[in-house]
Amino acid sequence: MRINPTLFRLPLLFAVALLIFSLVTPAHAQTGNSVTLLDDAYATLAQAKHDYKGHRVKAMKQIELALGEKGAKVSGKGKAHEPQGASDAQLRAAQALIQQAVPQLSGKALKHADAAISQISTALSIR
Repeated sequence: MRINPTLFRLPLLFAVALLIFSLVTPAHAQTGNSVTLLDDAYATLAQAKHDYKGHRVKAMKQIELALGEKGAKVSGKGKAHEPQGASDAQLRAAQALIQQAVPQLSGKALKHADAAISQISTALSIR
């Protein structure tokens, strides 16, 4: 008897959707400051499994630099790794968090956040 793989994907997709909505909510955007948003984006990227030809790590480095410009450091959250589909969702969620932080940034911090968004876009184009 052959089991339909879609039955196994549905719970995964549901879990990813819950994760995205829990990470990126209007309340989070309103109450979270740029440091919190960037740190959450870093943790979200850290959980992604796939390397994306180094662009995920480059985005993480840019977030670290942006946090440094704000006088903050990465908190170290986000140690678990996800399946590939969930990794893509993690990158999209991180990109949304950074985009929420951008209006509160300026100077070098803004430059690094924009570079991180660009690296994530490149990473998501890799298959």
